[in-house]
Amino acid sequence: MNHSAALTAAALAAVLAMTGCAGSRNEVFNYEDQKETTHTLRFFGYKYEAANVEVIEDILNSYMDQRPDVMVTYESLKGQTYYQVLKNREASGNLDDVFMVDHDTVLDFSGKGRLADLTELVSQVPFSDSMLDQMRSPDGKIYWVPTTVSAFGMYCNLDLLEAHGQKVPENLGEWEAVCDYFVSQGITPVIANNNISLKTLALARGFCPVYREGRQKEVFARLNSGQEKLSDYLTEGFALAAEFCEKGYIDGAKSLETEKTSDDLDQFVLGESPFMLTGVWAAERVRRKGPDFRFQVVPYPVLEDGAVLVINPDVRLAVLEGGGNQELAEDFVSCFLIKGNIRRFADNQSSFGPLKDNYEPSLQEIQEIVKAYHSQTPVIGSDDHIRFPIWEITADASVKVLAGENVELVMAWMDSQVESYSR
Repeated sequence: MNHSAALTAAALAAVLAMTGCAGSRNEVFNYEDQKETTHTLRFFGYKYEAANVEVIEDILNSYMDQRPDVMVTYESLKGQTYYQVLKNREASGNLDDVFMVDHDTVLDFSGKGRLADLTELVSQVPFSDSMLDQMRSPDGKIYWVPTTVSAFGMYCNLDLLEAHGQKVPENLGEWEAVCDYFVSQGITPVIANNNISLKTLALARGFCPVYREGRQKEVFARLNSGQEKLSDYLTEGFALAAEFCEKGYIDGAKSLETEKTSDDLDQFVLGESPFMLTGVWAAERVRRKGPDFRFQVVPYPVLEDGAVLVINPDVRLAVLEGGGNQELAEDFVSCFLIKGNIRRFADNQSSFGPLKDNYEPSLQEIQEIVKAYHSQTPVIGSDDHIRFPIWEITADASVKVLAGENVELVMAWMDSQVESYSR
């Protein structure tokens, strides 16, 4: 049976998401042969762009071809709107059968018994050892599965650098020298957004030595227990970010209004700034915007002796615990994790695969990221051995730094947030 109509409303879903119509269900579903359908699965996520939805459509269609008695609906909302709606649904007892989560949401929902244990499902999937280490919770259960491994990097406008006699920086000293030059030319060199740019820079700077020395689990255990403070590791990174704002490398006020994977990309493709800090998953989107310059994405050059790659297990899928369709939902997730599906889904987002075959994204502009993935120990931005919502806390700290607040006060606030969560 052909389910090509399964996501015919995908464009509408994207429009509603972008206009903030969170009250509307941006459902897309199959209208054919509905008399044969005896089960409906609801899948909720934040992947809303047409290219992403196309791959999801294919996966849904392949599953429904195998299970003609099942109809799968997919609803999407963008970014932070998605997470707010997800939290509202959890609070009202209206979670979908399958939904996307992040590190912080897993901590919240698993503690409330909302997430099904996927240990048996995972035993049938060849995840890499590093991903399995991230997935297993302290209670020995697995509450989520990654479908990609995303990376973060610095986008470089190669033509603009070349026109000004500058090169792609490989360490902090070189980066500051290039930024000083562009500031002297009246150009703000670094485009940053109001969510992930500063926090991933700070995490790269602060946790790189810990990962390189293999001490991350030991350090995170001390942070979890309150024996050490998060500021002990991240002050240096956030101080560097604040310095970049003070020196005019980053326009703090403008960055406060710059949404990730949206406004920042629009600014970068204008070709007026040499650098942008954001997720590598946006590289294909940048290319599709048709910039009239060559670009390359590289790890963050935040160390005196080199650069740091930051990654995350990403597009995590979870299943509602105790839902009427739990068994069927797990069956659908198993289908999503088939190697061919994962490969296409990851490549579509310029991301790595989470399976043992170590799938690499093919986009030419991000091959320096691929090299770094093999040659260094990456920092995991929201490591699941950290048992407090580090992704949200560091995002809020970034906003405070962009607003010009004193770094010491921001770090004290950050530590208080960790402490309140740990109580």
